Amino acid sequence: MTTNALLTDAQQEIHFQIMWNRLIAVVGEQARVLIRTAFSPIVRECEDISAGVFDPHGRMVAQAVTGTPGHVNSMAESVGHFLRHFPIESMKEGDAYITNDPWMGTGHLNDFVITTPAFYRGKLVALFSCTGHLMDIGGLGNGPDATDVFMEGLSIPMLKLVDQGRVNETLMAMICANTRLPVDTEGDTYSLIACNDAGVEALCSMMDEFGIETIEPLTDYIIDRSRRAVLEKIAALPKGSWSYTMTVDGYDAPLDLKAALTIAEDGVSVSYAGSPPAIKRGINVPLAYTKAYTVFGLACAISPDIPNNAGSFALYRVDAPVGSVLNAQRPAPVSSRHIIGQMLPDMVFGCLRTPLPDRVPAEGTSCLWNITVRGRWKPDDGARETQVFALAITTNGGTGARPKLDGLSATAFPSGVRGTPVEIAENQCPLIFWKKELREGSGGSGQTCGGDGQVMEIGTTNDDAFELLAAFDRVKYPPRGALGGGDGAAGIVKTSKGRSLSSKGLHIIAPDERLHLLTPGGGGLGTP
Repeated sequence: MTTNALLTDAQQEIHFQIMWNRLIAVVGEQARVLIRTAFSPIVRECEDISAGVFDPHGRMVAQAVTGTPGHVNSMAESVGHFLRHFPIESMKEGDAYITNDPWMGTGHLNDFVITTPAFYRGKLVALFSCTGHLMDIGGLGNGPDATDVFMEGLSIPMLKLVDQGRVNETLMAMICANTRLPVDTEGDTYSLIACNDAGVEALCSMMDEFGIETIEPLTDYIIDRSRRAVLEKIAALPKGSWSYTMTVDGYDAPLDLKAALTIAEDGVSVSYAGSPPAIKRGINVPLAYTKAYTVFGLACAISPDIPNNAGSFALYRVDAPVGSVLNAQRPAPVSSRHIIGQMLPDMVFGCLRTPLPDRVPAEGTSCLWNITVRGRWKPDDGARETQVFALAITTNGGTGARPKLDGLSATAFPSGVRGTPVEIAENQCPLIFWKKELREGSGGSGQTCGGDGQVMEIGTTNDDAFELLAAFDRVKYPPRGALGGGDGAAGIVKTSKGRSLSSKGLHIIAPDERLHLLTPGGGGLGTP
């Protein structure tokens, strides 16, 4: 099956559609390899990843349907940075490139991005890229306490990781020497390499099957078709400008986020002018991550049925003042950039509530309530020595009420990651979950109600204390209801001994006390 000038337009359309679906299956296979081979539970169990295929110009053509918007949409920009550092003509079969630069990757150091050129019969035809969250890359750890990016861990600039099939052992040794979990970190890095290799192999099989020498006509079709489809969606929308403001907890003081959204004939733009300057703690957001979640919010409301690629992204424009908390500049600390970054779909929905009230939900918990813990233990597996553990246990609050449906309880939106199973967490570290249940009634009231959060009670089986790297929000300023709906319940962080803990920062949980977490509920929609 191939593109052919003798085919009718309808036949050509069918051929392209079949190959487009097959290409999405290719990147789906790429993603499954990463998930199945990863060492970190946040990848293996929660699918905190991205995987996609790009054309030689760096345009994203297709993405795996699993993964997080923060990874996928910022990875879309990172491939362009790889091409600036490693021109196409310099790439060889068997090469692979790596970075975790927050400003050229996906927003913080814990995410490794690997890009691999795909050759077919000796010719470079595409690029595969993937991202995975690694549990520990040194420094202060994955929390917001650092005052610059240098404190947050190992930084890998744009480097060649694999040279024509030979792994850069010096670079790999440097990576392993700068983590508390060298085995996991090395294993995760190899899983990222392997998943791109699987994508290359699957693409070559696809090209053999369809009898094509290049995917360029297909990529042009996908990008052009997607762009036109989004433009049609925008053409049907009311035109104008709307604004929204949201107060979030911040670190030491609350922050007022501001957005202005404009729908015009040629696209939709969102400006965060007026948002506060970057702060001295690691909740700042690089612009690529700001764009990622803003565009995701726009796509959810305007073009949810159109696949993500360079064409469907092209008509959404995002900007934020240089040096602001939503466009932080190096060397600002950014480790917990998800706290504010994942609020941005709610900002978009707030702007769209006037022109599109039947499409957008009330505010939800939005930012993940990851329980990031660290310490030492001696597992019951015959190990002779005490070992270091470091784990991010993914948990969530309630989502905002929807126009015709209640919000979802204990569900990650907009990130989309899965919750870490209790059995996995208790196997990976000495914690024990004494309680994990829905926080009934925590969702805001309304014609449709917000989703409920969770109640968790966590202790340790160790004789030693464990560290909690808190990075929570919606504690002082809970998710707001809309159109007369009630607010969701605020989050709570405390211990069994009555200690009230701040929502951000390092806490020591003694072996004779338990951590109590109550995640927020989503806002309600409409007068009850």
